[in-house]
Amino acid sequence: MTLPTPMTGVVPPVCTPLTPDNEVDTASLTRLVDHLVGAGVDGLFVLGSSSEAAYLPDRFRRTVVETVVGHVAGQLPVLAGAIDMATWRVLDHACAAVDAGADGIVATAPFYTRTHPVEIAAHFRALAERTGVPVFAYDLPVSVHTKLAPELVLELAAEGVLAGLKDSSGDEGAMRRVVVGARKRADITGFSVLTGSEVTVDSALAMGADGVVPGLGNVDPEGYVRLYRYCREGDWQRARAEQERLCALFGMVRVGDPARMGGSSSGLGAFKAALHLRGIIACPATAQPQVPLSADEVEQVGKRLAAAGLL
Repeated sequence: MTLPTPMTGVVPPVCTPLTPDNEVDTASLTRLVDHLVGAGVDGLFVLGSSSEAAYLPDRFRRTVVETVVGHVAGQLPVLAGAIDMATWRVLDHACAAVDAGADGIVATAPFYTRTHPVEIAAHFRALAERTGVPVFAYDLPVSVHTKLAPELVLELAAEGVLAGLKDSSGDEGAMRRVVVGARKRADITGFSVLTGSEVTVDSALAMGADGVVPGLGNVDPEGYVRLYRYCREGDWQRARAEQERLCALFGMVRVGDPARMGGSSSGLGAFKAALHLRGIIACPATAQPQVPLSADEVEQVGKRLAAAGLL
């Protein structure tokens, strides 16, 4: 389907359910999609960080895109992550996703090797030219060790190379420069700025962002849909209350013991544990080498869900 310009609203980065035998659980994936669509989200983003894209072999990636696109059947736009170290590898992922029916591509800057802004610009230009679909830049410096400069993002937006920005940098000042710059420049139209932060959505929307891509939106999509609506209606008191409820729920990402696991194991494990507890996915397994949550840690996730009115 044709993407709206700008892309707005709640666009969850869809988790990738796995079977106990470490295959993609397509039945659970379609239930998760139904859970999100039924909540009123505005689009879906597969193969991002919350989808465990960094851990998935290529055949899993293809299965995820084909399953979600086929199940959604044009009800909502589907963005697909094409995340890898350098341009040729990213192009392979991007073209495969487009062939499988993705409506747009989300990509980071190249990583592993050090890159110059000129090289980053060439990377995104190649993606836009070769795929022929809208390309969204994914600003994720914690993982790719490169912060996308607002000036570069705006330059590529003015060229029509970028359709939007998914900002997971945590640098709200830089995001605001993109928001303000896109609004002021006559040569930029239809450009979307989407925050990747679950906990500052109200402030991002207040500064002019177009939407949110919340990993926690897998667990509580209705909450983010309400939050987005309150912000758009200017009901900032209810928006703040809903945001604070979601902030408390987001505390589940810290249940994992840092002495035996990293933040990804804890956060993604918590999302999947929550989805399992809510009966949406059949198995809470995460991809290797992530460490599974203990029974006590899963119990803490359940307590967060109960406190948020989700169990």
